[in-house]
Amino acid sequence: MATRTLGMILAGGQGSRLAPLTAKRSKPAVPFGSKYRIIDFALNNFINSGIYSIYVLTQFKAQSLTEHIQRGWRFGSFLSDYFITLVPAQQYRFEELGAVWYRGTADAVYQNMHLVDNHKTELVAIFSGDHIYKMNVAHTIDQHEDARADISIAAFPVPLAEASRFGVLQVDNRGRVIEFQEKPKNPSPMPDRPDMALASMGNYIFNRKTLEELLDADARTPGSSHDFGKDVLPRALRDGYHIQAYDFAKNPIPGTDKANTYWKDVGTLDAYHEASMDLVSAVPEFDLYNPEWPIRTVNTDSPPAKFVHEGGDRSGQAFNSLIAGGVIISGSTVRESILFRRARVNSYSNVSRSVLFDEVEIGRHCEIHNTIIDKDVTVPSRTQIGVDHEADAARGFKITESGIVVVPKSYKFK
Repeated sequence: MATRTLGMILAGGQGSRLAPLTAKRSKPAVPFGSKYRIIDFALNNFINSGIYSIYVLTQFKAQSLTEHIQRGWRFGSFLSDYFITLVPAQQYRFEELGAVWYRGTADAVYQNMHLVDNHKTELVAIFSGDHIYKMNVAHTIDQHEDARADISIAAFPVPLAEASRFGVLQVDNRGRVIEFQEKPKNPSPMPDRPDMALASMGNYIFNRKTLEELLDADARTPGSSHDFGKDVLPRALRDGYHIQAYDFAKNPIPGTDKANTYWKDVGTLDAYHEASMDLVSAVPEFDLYNPEWPIRTVNTDSPPAKFVHEGGDRSGQAFNSLIAGGVIISGSTVRESILFRRARVNSYSNVSRSVLFDEVEIGRHCEIHNTIIDKDVTVPSRTQIGVDHEADAARGFKITESGIVVVPKSYKFK
């Protein structure tokens, strides 16, 4: 049962490959989908699954994430067992480890095992806070208990060419893990699908006793990187623990009869842009509009979006786009784009396949294509971005391999 489970979200990632979006915020705090933050999806997966006791472990550039959770993710004060609590790195095991911050994903949990002990939970769900997906964790827990596993790992097939980015599993015919490779240079394919590998999603269910034993052993191991994938899971296999692979594709989401096959690691700017564009298709694979699986976030008091001017070449209009509250599209055209709160696009401008964060203003007669613009940027009239990459590079903008141009937060045009 999910109510017997403590949730822990690992939200301390630097997200260096997402720079400059992570120049002043951690990866889980990066805005996504016109009104959300990346961490909102992990939080909603727990809440929608009946897990209401949640610790969020933070470390790098945590201020933005801290403010987001403090403002929008609160239970009533009378529900003592229902909480979402931020846990910054605080050298809790100073006497044992000395003055160290979190040294890896496993160490982050090890330094906070007193929280697990205080909660007296039977199971601990340890999830990454930086992926875009929906997951009915209660179903995972049911299968974990049915298999009498010590550890369950959510797993999903990925193309073999991409598998080196993930932990790769080999399983027997009952789904029990018999081999685990962490980010291997030459990943092993699935026996029945030679072009695919079974990847770990970085989401784990641990029996509490198993977690304590493995983390204690890892902490005493010289040279360990204190990482779940690199150290803890291989040790668990060597020591004979029962590790069960959970087939994410069989995860049922209330309100839909489609297979649950959407899981995106938005760890690069190209992956972030691709996932953003997934949302604006006519029938998106990742559905934000399922009332039986609501996606909550901070509630802001933004006014409604507004479209003004009609007729000729000066009509305020948007096609296949997500438009947040407070946005004003004034005599301009927006196509296949995502506009966050209080963005404004002025007359005669065209914005396509782009993401505009909060408080971005596009001047008149601008052309903005295949661009991500971080918050608090004012683009002068008659500016082109994403049209001439030489000009974009001259301004110092980052340009990805696929040609996405990224404008950093608070950039000042000359």
